[in-house]
Amino acid sequence: MYPELGQLALILALLLAVLLSVVPLVGALTGRDSLQAFARPLASGMFVFTGLAFAILAHAFLVDDFSVAYVANNSNSMLPWYYKFSAVWGGHEGSLLLWALMLSGWTLAVTIFSRKLPSVMISQVLSVLGMIAVGFFLFVIITSNPFDRLLPNIPADGRDLNPLLQDIGLIMHPPMLYMGYVGFSVAFAFAIAALINGRLDAAWARWSRPWTTVAWAFLTVGIALGSWWAYYELGWGGWWFWDPVENASLLPWLSGTALMHSLAVTEKRGVFKSWTVLLAIVSFALSLLGTFLVRSGVLTSVHAFASDPERGSFLLMLLGITVVASLVLYAFRAPVVHVRSRYGSLSREVFLLFNNVLLVSATALVGIGTLYPLVLDYLEMGKLSIGEPFFNTTFSPLAVATGLLLGVGIFSRWKKTDGGWLARKLLWPLALSTAITAAVMIGYGGFTPWAFLGVFTAVWVTVATFWDIWDKSSSRNGRLYGLRRQSRSYWGMVLGHLGVAMVMAGATIVSNYGIERDVRMQPGDSAMVGDYRIVFTDIGQREGPNYTSEYGSFDVYLDGKQVSELHPEKRNYTVGMSMMTEADIDAGLFRDVFVAIGERISDEAWAIRVQYKPLVRWLWLGALVMALGGFLAIADKRYRIRVNKEKEAKVIQPDASGKTAEVTS
Repeated sequence: MYPELGQLALILALLLAVLLSVVPLVGALTGRDSLQAFARPLASGMFVFTGLAFAILAHAFLVDDFSVAYVANNSNSMLPWYYKFSAVWGGHEGSLLLWALMLSGWTLAVTIFSRKLPSVMISQVLSVLGMIAVGFFLFVIITSNPFDRLLPNIPADGRDLNPLLQDIGLIMHPPMLYMGYVGFSVAFAFAIAALINGRLDAAWARWSRPWTTVAWAFLTVGIALGSWWAYYELGWGGWWFWDPVENASLLPWLSGTALMHSLAVTEKRGVFKSWTVLLAIVSFALSLLGTFLVRSGVLTSVHAFASDPERGSFLLMLLGITVVASLVLYAFRAPVVHVRSRYGSLSREVFLLFNNVLLVSATALVGIGTLYPLVLDYLEMGKLSIGEPFFNTTFSPLAVATGLLLGVGIFSRWKKTDGGWLARKLLWPLALSTAITAAVMIGYGGFTPWAFLGVFTAVWVTVATFWDIWDKSSSRNGRLYGLRRQSRSYWGMVLGHLGVAMVMAGATIVSNYGIERDVRMQPGDSAMVGDYRIVFTDIGQREGPNYTSEYGSFDVYLDGKQVSELHPEKRNYTVGMSMMTEADIDAGLFRDVFVAIGERISDEAWAIRVQYKPLVRWLWLGALVMALGGFLAIADKRYRIRVNKEKEAKVIQPDASGKTAEVTS
């Protein structure tokens, strides 16, 4: 009975999404307040019924209702309850339902936090979100129904959740990633509404900017969680593999970063308007592309969910309609926008423009490297593998250039910056950054050009950021007063830049100074990794809730003193008879010691992987600092919108000839 109610709730959510996509838009275009007033109730109702469907599916997992095909394929009665709950999004159908829930949640958030926006604008934004929801509800109901029954042949137990997904990291990673993916739909909706209205002004940028920033922050957390999970769960000790699905999440993050900076310029100076709208369209299109790659069956990956061509075709059609329709609207409406603003060749506007060029170039590079082999394979022109060497060689220079440019841009001024003044301003930060970088190189005992560039860039961004804080804190009332005067948006920017520096430092140091060894060991043997001695003391067995495991005991010594005891495992999941490696890590702020058990070589000997990972934690801590900066920035008081009620009735709309004019709503 409950699964049928879930199916009914999905159908009702679809009907409400159809109404949301049509009724408020008609009201906005015809100036009828009565139709615009339906936008918020329809959005709320869509969320309620989507949430009900999700809750019913979660209930089916928690009570082991194996009459539901999706539950039977992705759960088991021995599975702990928290993994049963996360199994709701552990497969294709449930992950798409989570996507729809996130979309309806973002739509509800717009209705709640945008009450003071002009009613015409918010009606159009909600209608665009309704159109997107229609596509995904149809996708779920037609091709990916999570409530299909296995009647009358109900299995006694389920096939179990993929062991790779039975982990705390995978409980949190997909929701955070989806919050970012789906969040860009709001920036997209604001961009489309602005194109319809012809209202590409500072107010539109201010309305769009917090939604873009919070989506970017969630996506940052989601990517970091995925990297952290891969590091300790897959047993390799790697944090980024340039897997196509990893790249699919990186693409909207890169374009979203460019969009955030472009919105800042549009809000502050009223320039880059058309470019900003295009970035909003591209960021959401890349989010849809990531969804297509993971769920179409075109990829072979530990992250991929589906292998049904029908599902892939549906998603590709949805992606095509979204991109083509939005670009056609952009082609007709963007040329209407005229900008009258001048800025010098060394102004902050120019540095942010170059920043955008580098980020978009990096996006294009990753996109080509990811999609080109797929296109070749589809056209039957042969198979080509593009892997880590290509991406590291091409992406690293762009990352370094972006960081170097960021540091210079911090010292620049809006409109015009004197070249001599800027050169003098950069002199001491450059000298200090060079000295610190040299000290780091000496500390790690080795020099390579790329290690120097990476560390220098991270140090340069850090020094430039703190130098800027020192300059801005200057006040007659003391530096503490000067610091307090800075806005939350400024402090969010500071945290974002420091987070970038931490990620660059971590990536550079662990890539150039990390040590990996694969050794043959039996109890009593020891191995050196860096300055650490790893002693294999014992091998034992234990039983988990749905697995059995063999675990090793390893003592870790530094300078003859024991610093930790590690217990990596080799697990055998009893239902699917799957073997999984569970590494154990002695984690620290400045280094990790990583031990994983491989295959049994003889009765007493094992293949053991031992690794020394300097600064690897800075990768994820830096990402969290970046995300924290994003959340802090949206708390800035200028985003607490106050709309003059007398002006709210006047909005800019296109007339029959396509020109813009003020009309009364």
